[in-house]
Amino acid sequence: MGSFSIWHWAIVLLIVVLVFGTKKLKNIGSDLGGAVKGFKDGMKDGAADADSSAAAGQVANQQAADKATIDVEAKQKS
Repeated sequence: MGSFSIWHWAIVLLIVVLVFGTKKLKNIGSDLGGAVKGFKDGMKDGAADADSSAAAGQVANQQAADKATIDVEAKQKS
C-alpha cells in the first residue's frame, strides 16, 4: 500500500487518456510548455532590464559625485 507499482501507474495513465483524450492532453502539454518558455523569457528580460537600470543608476551616481567633488588644487591656485 506504500508505493505504486508500474502496473498501477499504467492503469492510472490509461484512465487519464480515456477521460481527457490524447488531443486534449497534447494541448495541455503544449500550453504548459509555452507558459514555461514565456516565464523563462520574462526572467531573461527582467534580468536585462535590471542590469541596464543598474548601469544607468551607476552613471547618474558618478555624474552626481563629479558635481559634488571639489577640486582643492583649483581653489588654491585662485
